[in-house]
Amino acid sequence: MNNKDINKMTYREATQELEEILRAIESDSVDVDELTQKVQRSSLLIKFCKDKLRNAENAINQVFNEENCEEPASKSEKGSAGSGTLFQ
Repeated sequence: MNNKDINKMTYREATQELEEILRAIESDSVDVDELTQKVQRSSLLIKFCKDKLRNAENAINQVFNEENCEEPASKSEKGSAGSGTLFQ
């Protein structure tokens, strides 16, 4: 198992390590003492991957918003959008 610091990993490295852990567990090559450590590491890697995906999604959405010349709506714009009035 790769014990590289998660914060220094790429998404690809994290998913590859997850696959390695899964293969080890599926092949029954993991003893009970090691299983807990692998499950804990897997949990950290999954969280890391989810965060990477969320960040990528946010960055992509921001690019699309900028491309469409859209500015994120302010709180006051959001609140008045559904009121049915053009001016307040």
